[in-house]
Amino acid sequence: MTGIKIVKASSEHMVLAGKICEALAESAQQRGTGIATRSQEYIEQKLSRGRAVLALDGDKLAGFSYIEVWGHERFVANSGLIVLPDYRKYGLGKKIKSAVFKLSRELFPDAKIFGITTSLAVMKINSDLGYKPVTFSELTDDPTFWQGCQSCKNFDILQRNEQKMCLCTGMLFDPKKNSKSNVQKAIDKIIRVAGRKKAV
Repeated sequence: MTGIKIVKASSEHMVLAGKICEALAESAQQRGTGIATRSQEYIEQKLSRGRAVLALDGDKLAGFSYIEVWGHERFVANSGLIVLPDYRKYGLGKKIKSAVFKLSRELFPDAKIFGITTSLAVMKINSDLGYKPVTFSELTDDPTFWQGCQSCKNFDILQRNEQKMCLCTGMLFDPKKNSKSNVQKAIDKIIRVAGRKKAV
């Protein structure tokens, strides 16, 4: 995948916030399943605070993911993973997921990292990084996190089940159960495999 760089976000990338919001909304519509949308102000905050990674083709957005912090930094979620249509099928999603996971470990080394997803591809990447499937009760109980699901079309299912289950699968990475060396090996393997994909 020549010419694509994955970088940590900074205030200089705030000009891309609108495009990121559009891409998140389009991805949610295409999937027809849960992906929470976020306001432009929210995305700008993630970019300016360096709590996101971007895949860039020059100055053009190719992909994105961001970090959310919950429960007084006891939990971290990697959210909003998107790859724009022209850049799909080349392993870029794996590279972005690995990069935002690595950034999460650097910024919050003691936090448990979790995610909820309906995507089999994301589940596979998570599993390769050391995540394990868990019940929602093992994830953050911060009500603000679950309120973020309100924009998902399946939110009524979550409400009916008292936030104990939905169509998403909960997955959790516990740093106490994964050595740094094993995590780095997993990241290196994912990036190596993704790098074998046909170049853009």
